[in-house]
Amino acid sequence: MVAKPKLRDAEVEAQELARSLDARFGHLEPEAIIAIAVGRFQDAGGIAAVSSFGADSAALLHMVSRLDSELPVLFLDTGQHFGETLDYRNQLADDLALKNLRIIHPRQENLAAKDPNDDLHKSNTDLCCEIRKVEPMARAVEPYAAWFTGRKRYQSETRAQMPVFEAVGPRIRINPLARWTTADQAAYMQSHDLRQNPLVAFGYFSIGCFPCTEPVQSGEDERSGRWAGSAKTECGIHLPGLESLTSAA
Repeated sequence: MVAKPKLRDAEVEAQELARSLDARFGHLEPEAIIAIAVGRFQDAGGIAAVSSFGADSAALLHMVSRLDSELPVLFLDTGQHFGETLDYRNQLADDLALKNLRIIHPRQENLAAKDPNDDLHKSNTDLCCEIRKVEPMARAVEPYAAWFTGRKRYQSETRAQMPVFEAVGPRIRINPLARWTTADQAAYMQSHDLRQNPLVAFGYFSIGCFPCTEPVQSGEDERSGRWAGSAKTECGIHLPGLESLTSAA
């Protein structure tokens, strides 16, 4: 039997901190969670928000912008986004007066070596996601002690038990909207008159890269249009292993 690798002290501390924060604050409303997290991490390693500017990104970004419009917002430009998503990113950033949008790209040397024809998704979706999303995400969050995501438990079975605060290596990932329902999401969008990604009107309820995203079929969960017809359900940026791509804290 292969022994599990020993966790570094920083990783153990992050796990303990995540459990403590989740127990104390995980039941609070999203706005309160965001405020507490910003207060805890902004001057203690830094904190950012990660957004795909996808189907339901506006709610989290609206909350963040009302608290601190200069909080870094990280967007991964994989090079294979829908044009509508890129336009929406720019429009929503203007709507919310986001002042610190940071766009991260895949390494050109990785694309040249592993996906020179932009068709790797046809033969190896995991490797395509690794070079276009996972490695860039690891670089994007490396400067920060913590970051926000807009993930929710209802989105898929793989997220059903997701905590609000979780450790990713020596860092903390925060999911303020984890306990939200579809009704919560819709009500917030409507009450604040938030712009929606235009692809939602065509049945795209979870939006990633255009080669691997389809409209959701009736009765299926909202992420069923991602890598449809395969067993793949996540690109990898939210799965264990991201921490191994970042340098020592």
